[in-house]
Amino acid sequence: MARKAMPASPSMSSPQITKLRVNGRVVRVTAIRQSAYYSSSEDEDSVNGGTLGKKDSTLTRPPQTAPRTASLLSNKKKETTSDANNTTTTVAQHQPPPPPIPKNTAERRSGTRKERAVEDMLRLVQENRDRHDQQKKDYGEYVQARIRPKAPGGEVIRVSRQDYRNSKIIVTDGEAIRISPHREEIETTIEESTSLNGHHRHHFGLDDDDEAVYVNTAIGGGGGARVPSPNETAGQDYANAVLQMSTEHPSRVYFPSMALRKTRYLRQTVSSTSSSIFNPNRKLSSENHKEYLAQLHSRKAVSLKEKKVKQQRSAEEGYASSSPSTSASALIPSRPPIPKYHHVCEPSYGDEDELDDGATITSSVDFIPGFGATRNEEQLRKHRNFVVAHSAPSTSSTESSCQSFRWSFVRSESKDRAGKFDEDDEMAIGWVRRRQKGAFKKWKLNSTIHDLRPKSKPLQDYYNDDDAELEAMAKIRDPDAPRPEGTIMNPVRGEAAHSNTHNTIPRSLDSAFHRFGTTAAKNIAAMVLDQSAKPSTQLTYGKLHSRAAKVAYMLLTKAVQVNKDGTKNVMCKPGDRVALIYPNTQPLHFLAAFYGCLQAGVIPVPVEMPSSKREAGIAQLGFLLGNCGVKVALTSESCYKGLPKKVNTSSVFSAPSGSTALTGTSNEIVDFKGWPRLWWAVTEHMSKPARDWTATVQPADENIAYIEYTTGNDGTVKGVCVTRQAVFSHCRALTTAMEYKEDETMVCVVDFKREVGLWHAILASVFNGMKVIFVPYSLMKMNPATWMHMVSKYQATTALVKSRDLHWALLATRDHKDISLGSLRTLLVADGANPWSLSSCDAFAVAFTPAPYNLRPDAMCPCAGSSETGTISIRRRGNAQLGSQSGRGVLSMSALSHCVVRVDQENSLTSLTLQDAGQIVAGAVVVVTAIDGSNRLCQADEIGEICVSANSTATLYWALDGQTQHTFKVEPIGEYGKPIGAVRYVRSGLIGFMGPDGMVFVVARRQSLLAVSGRYHSADDIIATVLAVEPMKFVYRGRICVFSTSVLRDERIVIVAEQKPNCSEEEAFDWITRVLRAIDTIHQVGIYCCALVPANHLPKTPLGGVHVSETKQRFENGDLHPSTLLMCPHNCVLNLPKPRERQADVGPAAMFVGNIVQGVRIAVAKGRNIEDEQGYSLLETLRYRAQQQPEHRLLTLVTAKNAEQDTATPTTLLKRAERIAGLLTDRARLNRGDHVALIFPPSIDLVAAFFGCLSAGLVPVCIKPPVASDLNTTLGPIRMMVDMSKAVAILAPANVSKLLKSKEAAHSIDSNAWPMILDMEDAPSSWRRKNNVNSDTTTSSGSSGASKEDICYLDFSINSSGQLQGSSMSEASAIAVCKSIKVSSELYPSRHVVVCAPPYSGISLVLWCLSSVYSGHHTTLIPPAEVEQQPSLFLTTLSNLKVRDAFTTYATINSCVSQLATSVETLKERGCNLSMLRSCVAIAEERPRIALMSSFCKLFAPLSLNNRAISTSFSSRVNAAICMQGASGPEPSTVYVDARALRNDRISLVGKGAPHSVALIESGKLLPGVKIAIANPETRGQCADSHLGEIWVSSLHNASPLNRISSGFDSIQESSSDVYNARLTTGDTKTRWARTGYLGFLRQTQSITEHGELHDAVFVVGALNESLVLRGMRYHPFDVESTVSKAHRFVGNSAVFTWNHLVVIAAECTGTESDALDLVPAITSAVLEEHHLIVGVVVVVDPGSIRHGPGGEKLRSTIRNLFLEEKLNPIYVAYHM
Repeated sequence: MARKAMPASPSMSSPQITKLRVNGRVVRVTAIRQSAYYSSSEDEDSVNGGTLGKKDSTLTRPPQTAPRTASLLSNKKKETTSDANNTTTTVAQHQPPPPPIPKNTAERRSGTRKERAVEDMLRLVQENRDRHDQQKKDYGEYVQARIRPKAPGGEVIRVSRQDYRNSKIIVTDGEAIRISPHREEIETTIEESTSLNGHHRHHFGLDDDDEAVYVNTAIGGGGGARVPSPNETAGQDYANAVLQMSTEHPSRVYFPSMALRKTRYLRQTVSSTSSSIFNPNRKLSSENHKEYLAQLHSRKAVSLKEKKVKQQRSAEEGYASSSPSTSASALIPSRPPIPKYHHVCEPSYGDEDELDDGATITSSVDFIPGFGATRNEEQLRKHRNFVVAHSAPSTSSTESSCQSFRWSFVRSESKDRAGKFDEDDEMAIGWVRRRQKGAFKKWKLNSTIHDLRPKSKPLQDYYNDDDAELEAMAKIRDPDAPRPEGTIMNPVRGEAAHSNTHNTIPRSLDSAFHRFGTTAAKNIAAMVLDQSAKPSTQLTYGKLHSRAAKVAYMLLTKAVQVNKDGTKNVMCKPGDRVALIYPNTQPLHFLAAFYGCLQAGVIPVPVEMPSSKREAGIAQLGFLLGNCGVKVALTSESCYKGLPKKVNTSSVFSAPSGSTALTGTSNEIVDFKGWPRLWWAVTEHMSKPARDWTATVQPADENIAYIEYTTGNDGTVKGVCVTRQAVFSHCRALTTAMEYKEDETMVCVVDFKREVGLWHAILASVFNGMKVIFVPYSLMKMNPATWMHMVSKYQATTALVKSRDLHWALLATRDHKDISLGSLRTLLVADGANPWSLSSCDAFAVAFTPAPYNLRPDAMCPCAGSSETGTISIRRRGNAQLGSQSGRGVLSMSALSHCVVRVDQENSLTSLTLQDAGQIVAGAVVVVTAIDGSNRLCQADEIGEICVSANSTATLYWALDGQTQHTFKVEPIGEYGKPIGAVRYVRSGLIGFMGPDGMVFVVARRQSLLAVSGRYHSADDIIATVLAVEPMKFVYRGRICVFSTSVLRDERIVIVAEQKPNCSEEEAFDWITRVLRAIDTIHQVGIYCCALVPANHLPKTPLGGVHVSETKQRFENGDLHPSTLLMCPHNCVLNLPKPRERQADVGPAAMFVGNIVQGVRIAVAKGRNIEDEQGYSLLETLRYRAQQQPEHRLLTLVTAKNAEQDTATPTTLLKRAERIAGLLTDRARLNRGDHVALIFPPSIDLVAAFFGCLSAGLVPVCIKPPVASDLNTTLGPIRMMVDMSKAVAILAPANVSKLLKSKEAAHSIDSNAWPMILDMEDAPSSWRRKNNVNSDTTTSSGSSGASKEDICYLDFSINSSGQLQGSSMSEASAIAVCKSIKVSSELYPSRHVVVCAPPYSGISLVLWCLSSVYSGHHTTLIPPAEVEQQPSLFLTTLSNLKVRDAFTTYATINSCVSQLATSVETLKERGCNLSMLRSCVAIAEERPRIALMSSFCKLFAPLSLNNRAISTSFSSRVNAAICMQGASGPEPSTVYVDARALRNDRISLVGKGAPHSVALIESGKLLPGVKIAIANPETRGQCADSHLGEIWVSSLHNASPLNRISSGFDSIQESSSDVYNARLTTGDTKTRWARTGYLGFLRQTQSITEHGELHDAVFVVGALNESLVLRGMRYHPFDVESTVSKAHRFVGNSAVFTWNHLVVIAAECTGTESDALDLVPAITSAVLEEHHLIVGVVVVVDPGSIRHGPGGEKLRSTIRNLFLEEKLNPIYVAYHM
């Protein structure tokens, strides 16, 4: 059947040039080349699963191999024929589909069928593509899509793409187009508009069938201008091929890609709604793609040869012509050159070597700044004419009714102004039908483009591992380190398992137990020694069999109550887990209980018996029991009585309980932390089983026999499950290796509940019918030679010992009499795998081999094994078949740390002598895998973890599937990365290598391995080095613990030992220093911390060893309580980040210009404007109020004893001031302009004295009075202020004047050195009445003569850096600051505020003395000392007076938080209500304490305190009031900045909770009349918002400098012009600024001020002179101190400063003195982790030693001076090496 005709397409002479906005950028998209390809419905079947994916199928893609020189005229003829006869088209649709088109046959090239036009068009399109392909390798990408026109809202299309490098794909999403990064699957919604309804649907030929459309678009090129291809000549244009869809049958349309190279055919997926059309089981097209690529490569040369011919044909056919035509060129419109436009859709070519399997799609959007603004109306008109002229529809009938794929502009507001571009321009892509009237409708293929805002980073970007580089630096391997050179090792097999010739091996352990219990009932199975080393109890096999039967019968038949209603169930069922809890002195009870469980079919879980509630590791054992689901515990009567118990006070039924009767009604419960509730059953005095009950003999199957506990590196306890088959295989292997025989005697000294003791003394002994003598550990401590006497007495053939038992036996020389070891065939050393057991073994063999001891030379038998693998190797006796039975090697410890085996000299200090751990047991296969935990097989000279495959290994960890998979199912990877076989191996946790003759050499245990800086060290090796440095004088030999703790992404080694009581601190430090030197020499590794604790202080294991994991946990938690400590972080921390290198060649101008170019906002802000009106002076204002409002109360003083201790109205205040003025003028004879020091406590008298000085024309200087209890400290600053202010007199109350003249004060400062001291009590009481006229004349002359430029008062304060700051305030400045505060806080005469702050400087002085007089409001004054005595005074005053505004300090807030935390309910009961409080401003000259403010709000929230009420302010010595949260204004904003950027003087905002984030709250709103800027403190250039700089302020109330300059502890002299009259080098260079000395930044928030403007928030970071410049970065003490406060629970206040380039941290210890040294490692590690700073000195002091200023700021310089002068009186000073 003939193919369907295809309608012709109207010509498009030029592509549209489209403007759109993407991510806030104006971009243009031009020259989108597109093509179409039509195939038959036969291909539809291939897509549905027919032939697609088969190698012999038809390729459903454009035949790129055909010649590309034909035209599309035939296509137009076929379209005309098709449109002329609709009936034929309809009939053709119902005919069977034609056969598939061959890929490139002669029939397609030369035939007369209708599809010839399609081929011609495609060849033309491919030719056009080649002209613009620089690489000539554009193979195309095809993405399959499905469109269901009937579906409401369109069909969801799933497009499967490859993960291209640097690719970005435009994806439609609803009504917007978003730029999406490369993704695996992208969902696109194609919406349907009215263009497909009615006759449009009929015109397209869209019937009820779905339409399959293959769509492929690609965006390529860079952001710049287009680079012409090599085959492109001047004047050539882009040509776009357009193909209409068939009007008779659904067809496929292909759009070849532009910028793809080496693209494979992609997996094509569709939504679930198209499952009926696309077969999900069809094959992928990757096979076709491979063949397709091969064909293209083979035809590459042909394409290159035809290159010039194609260019000539293109020129002849008029591709560059801009006029439309009916020829083939008319179907492919051309584009004239547009020089002003940048081409934005050019191909992007990457590196060919890197793009093997995929192509690169590059986002190609060209940003043209000011695109809409640079084009005038004439250009827009020309462009509109150009678009209309080149996109006009053809006059032919076929062209008038067809659709074309094009770009078009759509105005969102109006369609009339289509030629003008603005911010609302949108772009739509669709099938457009043009009519004569210009109306058109669209079917949207893509959604409308809207303005896209920049989106925040993806969530995962906020959780990037920023410190990964530190970990990488820590693991950098030394290039000179030795590397393994051997071949990959093969698995090593042990000898074949063979039967024992001496006796018949039982079929299972149960059968052996039954056999010896019945046939050898009188033979002794086991005996135990008492404390006098005599056999106390023995157990025969018959008795053991009967006791085990009683236990089994009790477990399976005993009923217990399980519910409150009395329901009872049997205690256990087969398969249940039962805990065996017996002490080491009762092995016989354990033996009966263990075999009783085996007979009953339950699973015994042997665990250690806790001796006390505080024993180490007790909670981990409880976790094991709970994890295993243990409900029953078997124990002995004496053991149960010794367990700690508590009374069950609960009235409800609790089962199981601690009852021995197993009734579930006992009130006693065994009290162990973390343990589950258990039924405790005593295995003594049990009833006999019923006669008809017999224990079933369990076969050696795969059922679990017992669970053995093991401990991990972190102290976690896991249950290792051992099957009955593994038990049988293990016993048989041990019998073969050890040559066990019936009736032989074995002496056991080791723990019988796990590992070697369990395997030999409990399992193998019964398996062979042997006799075992158990020697308790408690007896060994009293008589270490007991076990040798038992060997001699009972002629034992086997002894189970540890190397420590051999060492102790050597030392017990007086007990060596009558010892004969000649019968001892095997001396099994349980810890023989430990390399350091060699010395004990050799010494014991040398001592006891000669007569009369007669120990056999080959009796020493080390072994290796673990709970997971069982026994791995045992040294055999001499055998001709096995060859050499022992081996030794002297290896280099340095090479071993790099996992390499290298031979060293025997006497070298850095050598390690190893002995073999025996040969592999029978039936086992051993491999060595990489030490890093991977499954890679090691080389022959490389150490790794030993893995075993045998029938005797365990099976799994109980209920730990993940760890089971890692440990018990190891598949070793051999050469070329392939597994060596299907056999699964089990990790043993032993680190070693294989020697000759199947010998196993063990270097260390995984549990004791320390991975430090890419190297591996054994804790046992380090302990041996410690023991070599004369340990007996200073520490106990067996009480040394070595572990590693993670600090700064690397492991750090810590050594802890028990110090002997007679060792002094100096001797201990000397010994520690020698130990550190020895370890550094031998192991080449630094020690992070070495701590000595008191004797018997380290946690112990049940057998007396040191509990390493518990010790490590105590160290990390700060509970170790060491007595001597030495830390060496400088030697071992080697992975610190690189120091910052400052760029000195970048000047302020360059920075300023760079900020402007980047569009960054320059940091400058100002408050609202206030008029500089001519008003009254302060004294005139007081007089005015005394005349107008004589009875209006201005001030009220509140104390703890009296709510109205003192009051003042304008009249009374003026009278008191005039009395003081009379005292100063008449009696003191002071001259106008003299300075008077006012040394008053916080009171109204201070206000009166202040205005008295103003009345007399004097300059007041407010000074805090001295403290009687601390005159030596407080008199010094007073004398400095008096001297610097040049005060000629001191005015003080009687008590202060007497204190200054006292003998106590004379010891510090001579009383004659003070200026004139005036007592306020000497003021004339009737001075004004007698001299009324003169007074008025004097005062009026004193005030009227004062101008606004005269000094009003002097302001002195000591900042946190220890500098005495002094400034002068003029009358104008004082009035301006009062006015600014009044306007900001809305302080009117009707208002009532509370002030609780020291009134001696800054804003506190203004609020206390001046503000009420100027504004006329009522101020309640609360002395801060009264709040210290009664913390609730401040809150109760606020509640009683119901004030809305309050001003206080951080010291008051901190006092309320710390002392009223437990009294909130009491205050609430007393009626304390803070709901009326609107604003409580914290006065400070530092960074706002956001944590303290938050704690205050949360703590007193029950008192109805609003969480927005607490705010902060900011002031400095150069300006008394810069910022303050006013009555109206936005809520204080909180930002989170990156601490790492802050160290580099950069501001980078992050999200809340982000890593390395620092919370900062703004310091209030800028006061009216205040203007600030952020300047670089070094270059004085104006900074941007993204920079941290010094806060500079300019306002009317700026302070003025004094004549005398202050100096701090650094002797830094600052000139007056530099601080009070500074100028910027860039930016606003005309304004005169004052430097505050504080670092901060500006941030414009989204909050709106009361004036409708965006709010500029000021954030204060810290003082400039307190910042620590270390390693090229700036650290702020506030941040470091915040980290220190969270380092340990006993850390109080802290202070950070530097000394000799070392960071010194002084921290208060709130605990006992024994807790003081715990703070040192905690603080050091916390600062190192958080700030990457190594602390040099840690000073632990008593609470209260960190001194604070009047406002609560820390006096760090004072603390530093006390530290340098050794007057800090510390508890402990730790100097880090």
